Parts: sequence; C-alpha cells; structure tokens
Amino acid sequence: MSQVSIESDQIEEIAGGEFEREPVPKSKLKGWGSFLGMYAGEHAAGTEFMIGPLFLTAGVSAFDLIVGLLIGNLLAVLSWRFLTAEIAVKNRLTLYFQLEKICGKKLVTAYNLANGILFCFLAGSMITVSATAVGIPFDMEMPKLTDTMPNGVTWVVIVIAIGAVISLIASKGYDTVSKAANWMSPVIVLAFIACGIVALNQLGVESFSNFWNIWGEGSEPFPGQTKFTFWHVVIWSWFANGAMHIGMSDLSVFRFAKKASAGWMTAAGMYVGHYMAWIAAALLYAVYLKSPEALSFLNNGEAPPVAPGPLANNAIGVFGIIAVVLAGWTTANPTIYRAGLAFQAIIPKASTFWITIIAGTIATIAGLFPAFAMKLLGFVALYGFILAPIGAVIVFEHFFAEKFGIIKNYAEIAGIKVNNAVLFAWAISFGLFYFISVQFDVFLSFVTFPAWLLSGVLFLVFSKKIQKKK
Repeated sequence: MSQVSIESDQIEEIAGGEFEREPVPKSKLKGWGSFLGMYAGEHAAGTEFMIGPLFLTAGVSAFDLIVGLLIGNLLAVLSWRFLTAEIAVKNRLTLYFQLEKICGKKLVTAYNLANGILFCFLAGSMITVSATAVGIPFDMEMPKLTDTMPNGVTWVVIVIAIGAVISLIASKGYDTVSKAANWMSPVIVLAFIACGIVALNQLGVESFSNFWNIWGEGSEPFPGQTKFTFWHVVIWSWFANGAMHIGMSDLSVFRFAKKASAGWMTAAGMYVGHYMAWIAAALLYAVYLKSPEALSFLNNGEAPPVAPGPLANNAIGVFGIIAVVLAGWTTANPTIYRAGLAFQAIIPKASTFWITIIAGTIATIAGLFPAFAMKLLGFVALYGFILAPIGAVIVFEHFFAEKFGIIKNYAEIAGIKVNNAVLFAWAISFGLFYFISVQFDVFLSFVTFPAWLLSGVLFLVFSKKIQKKK
C-alpha cells in the first residue's frame, strides 16, 4: 500500500505547494510517464512488508490470495481511472480546496485534523517496521502478533531514536524528503524481488503447483486474527487505498494530468507493490513458519511474530535489513510530512518545523505500541472507512448535481463555513455502517462501499432540501 496509500513524497513532487487555490494551468500539465514511476515507487514500501505476512496469518487459500488480489487491485485501478482522475482533470483543484468550496472551511478543518491523526498512526506503524530491522544487531526481542504494549527498554530506545531521526528529516521540508525517497524506492523494489526469489528457493518451489501449495486450500487463522475468504481479499485490497481513490485524496495528484487516462498508471503501484510485493513478503513469512521457533509458537497455541526485519534478514541478509529500514522510511517520513501539512492547515501561523516535529512525536509514540503495525489490515480498513464517504460528496456532486437540481460548490456561493448537507450525510452513513460492523461483527471493508454510496445519496437529498429553504 504503501503507504496503504497514502500520499507520498513522490506525490508531493507533482502536487506540492503549487496552485493550491486555483486550477492548474495547461503549461504545468504532465504526461502519463510522470505518474507511472511515482505510483510504482509509492506502493512498494514499508506497509508491504507487514501486509503480505498478515494475509498468511488470516488463513487465506492460494485461490483467494492470488485471484482475489488480481480482482481487488483491478477495482482500485478502475476507481482511480474513472472517478478520481476523471474529476481531477475536469476541475484541476486540490482535494482540500474543492472540499472547502463544497463543505465550508470549518468542515475542512475537521477533515484535516482526522487526516493528520490517521497519518500519524500510519507513520507510527512504519516506525515499528523499521525498528524490527534496527533491533537485530542488539538481539532485541521482537514484538508478537498479539502484542499491544512495548516489550522492553531496548524496543523503546530504538523506536524513539528512529522516530527522532525521521521527524527531523521530515521537518526539513519536501526537498529533503523527496531526495531521500527517490533513490530508496528502486532499492526497495529490488529487495522485494530478491526476497521473493530466495524465499521460493528456501521453500523448494520448482513448479507452479509447488507455489500454489504454499497456501493450498487455506487454513484456520492464527489466534486473534480474522479468517480471510476470497471476498475479504477482493474487498480489502480494493479499499486499502480507499481514501486515495473513492475518497478523492488523489485529486491533488491527477489535477496535473493532461488526460484522465493517466489514471491507468496506478496499475504500476497495484501490481508491483500490492501484488508482487505482498506475495513476496508472504513468502518470507511462509519460510519462517517452517522454522523451529515458529513451530514452537504454534504448538503452544500462539501466533508466531510478524517482524519484517528478521524475515528479510533470513532471506537476503544485511541487504534485507537495510531494505526494511528504508521501506519504513519511505512510508513514515513523507507521511509525517503530510501530517504536518494537515495540522498546519488548521493552525496556518504556526511554524512548519515545530508542527512537523509535533506530528513526528505523535507518530513515534504510536510506534511504541506494536498493535498499530500488527493490526495493519484492520487499521487500513478503518482509515478508508472514515475518509471515503467524504469523497462520495465530491463524486455525487460532480456527476449528479445538474440532474438532481442542486447548486455546485454551495458553501462557497452561500458564504457558509459548514454545509450541513455534507456533515449529516457523512455522520449518518459513518454511524449507521460502523454500528452494523460492530454489532453484527461485519468486516469493516465490507461496509465501506455501502457507506460511500449512502453518503453520496444523502448529500444530494439534504442539499436539495437545504438549498430549497435558502
């Protein structure tokens, strides 16, 4: 996912700091090649080292994983192409400015706060990933899959040290973040390929049937994990980046595209990162599960730990350790940077340096608690579920405003700071489907699309009534 998507420093290279409150001019538009490399690099990062093994802990079968990921990632690409990119090239506005026109400034402030906090938690999980690599030379005890609290002093010291370095680099601004990631991304992609090849050799895979049998018909999930079926894999992989596509966050990226067809370039990220890298990381974990250490955990009814550092080290040695540290970096660093920007939008007069340091501090504190990384499948599902319904407002206004007879950009035209049509649409759709998820134990990703649809429909209905009264 890299960053489960989340906008990276490479995205900032296209979208950073220009034309934030006006449409992008024709002279600044970019061809499809600018987006190809960006998405390929962005989605082969720290999150991939965690997500791949977590699929194995969920007991997926070979068919569920291999075919499910093919379909789910295709649905994500189609969402980017026909929703995000389509709207972006028509309006050429950032997500934040477009939301401000529709929702009003106060609602956008609340959105920025939620976005910033979620960014910090994601960055924290990637600091956790890097810590599992840095801790190897110190013989550090690795966090278990069920751990929620820090497991020792060594863990705390390493996480704080990594968090401090990443936060300081992020606070130096976009140029520093970008330069670092531009040379890291190819190294990480190469590492995933190498890990996959070595793991196949360690597993004795000599044919496609051997490869298929690694997952076979699936198994019972590990203790404390949700059993993933075919539909879990399809829907989860579709909405792993839900905030970016149906949530419209990548409007800020594709507003620079010459044509909406640039949206097809997201396939590079989905099939290099969310397909190849996830499966390669899962293979690393499959090797570990055959080890005496993992078998002892299983025999005791415990889930073997998912620690990317030792997994990569077992496959490709020091290069693996370096790759995991860099992978955590390429997600955590720009994510902290983005969190700082989100917070600064709320307090525009505050120092960028100190706001970013504060964001990094929150991320580091989150990184101390392994639960954010070990429950990454669930966290990513929650992230998309919270933010995606806001994107529905933009989509439904764009495609249905004229047919439904409502005024576009109503908050801007009416001069209001809170558009209640947006607030009520999001609150009702979020509240209803979150209740359904908790009350009836429904996997959260399964209700993300229904919540998105309901939010869009309610927005049209409420807008019609509110605008008629005005």
